[in-house]
Amino acid sequence: MAAVLDALRDVLGSGGLKTGDDIPRKNFGDASSAKPHAPLALLLPRSTEEVSRCLAICNTYNQRLVLQGGMTGLAGGANPQEDEIALSLERMVGVEEIDRDSATLTALAGTPLAVIQSAAEEAGFMCGIDLGARGSCTIGGNVATNAGGNQVYRYGMTRRNVLGLEVVLADGRIVRSLNKMMKNNAGYDWTQLFIGSEGTLGVVTRVVIPLHPRSSGLASALCGIDTFSYALTVLRRFDSRFPGRLLVFEAMWREYMDIAIDRSGLAQPFGERHEITLLLEATMGGDAGGEEAFAETLAELIEQGVIKDALIAQSGSDRNRFWAYREANYEFDRVLPKGSHFDVSVPLSRMAEAVDLLRQRSRAQWPNSVLIVYGHVADSNIHLSLFDASYDETVGQEMNAVVYGIISEVGGTVSAEHGIGFLKRPYLAMSRTAPELDLMRVIKQALDPNGILNSGRILAPA
Repeated sequence: MAAVLDALRDVLGSGGLKTGDDIPRKNFGDASSAKPHAPLALLLPRSTEEVSRCLAICNTYNQRLVLQGGMTGLAGGANPQEDEIALSLERMVGVEEIDRDSATLTALAGTPLAVIQSAAEEAGFMCGIDLGARGSCTIGGNVATNAGGNQVYRYGMTRRNVLGLEVVLADGRIVRSLNKMMKNNAGYDWTQLFIGSEGTLGVVTRVVIPLHPRSSGLASALCGIDTFSYALTVLRRFDSRFPGRLLVFEAMWREYMDIAIDRSGLAQPFGERHEITLLLEATMGGDAGGEEAFAETLAELIEQGVIKDALIAQSGSDRNRFWAYREANYEFDRVLPKGSHFDVSVPLSRMAEAVDLLRQRSRAQWPNSVLIVYGHVADSNIHLSLFDASYDETVGQEMNAVVYGIISEVGGTVSAEHGIGFLKRPYLAMSRTAPELDLMRVIKQALDPNGILNSGRILAPA
């Protein structure tokens, strides 16, 4: 170990390598429930070249690394293990270029998403990636986990928002394709391998993202409906009337709103409570006609009995009030007992069935438990949490078995936008076939034969 640290210190200097009590607590664990642990050392490179030299050294010594970004992940992937050195890109920060003609932005991987969003807006554009953790998460972490978020239905996952990458392989080789073009069919698109690989195949050090025109005429509404089939009616009606304009389509089931109102203290938005509360946002253009068309579509759906109640934001404060319901879940851990949290996707055709099964089986096994379901929905993604006063590690494992079993039963996936990491690895086979898992192992072996990068994340160590 001393030889490895001496070699790394020669590359990074004393300020770029921390050990013992000098390692900040934030590098011990991510935002998940996985047990935090101090890494053997913390590496803080300032350039791609330093990352390259560090990886070459660790590969030579077979020293395992855990890669760290903003530490906002929920799958335990950034948590150090006993034999691992942490490599953080927190010093590799900055928007290096905005190419207005190509409508692209190039940034170092450690740059927080909010910084990228702000730079895009100052240049007259917008970034298609948006997450609740925008102030802390990094663009490199977004790429590594193929992050989703609030605007996936309109702009897609992170994968759809990447044009080019610079990556350092496990042996230190730098592979660079800072492509700015929408069309580039020159051979294999190797960049796609690293998007969503959770740092198991290489270290993303630079990212080129496409920029989009800034949206105008944002219209927001909060709606109450009685069935999920009606939610789909609302979704398809807005899609057909205003193609490409729907930005946000969030759903909060009854139990979620009960906690937000009764425990978190938010005002009841309607005269009565509904099975599902929807939050809609669409870009309707700069003239009054767009806003009128938005309101008219809602009115039509009310007349048809699809929507029972609706509120349209008349100001920024109204919009913030609507979003307060969707973001209330961040406080639920404070007002409820401990529990397990899940990020899954379910085919829309089986969403109602999945929620019914979750309610039935959770009540059968934990009669006093609280199940909340909410999420982006239009892109098939729901988040759910199961709280119970009896919660401990054993109960948590039982909850995982029940929930992931249902998700598998209805043809869903155990991970929608937070990756696999350590915590979901035991359940990955519920969403991927044996040949798929074998192919993943082949790719891992080819790019990281010594298994030094994020070992044990996604796949069991070789």
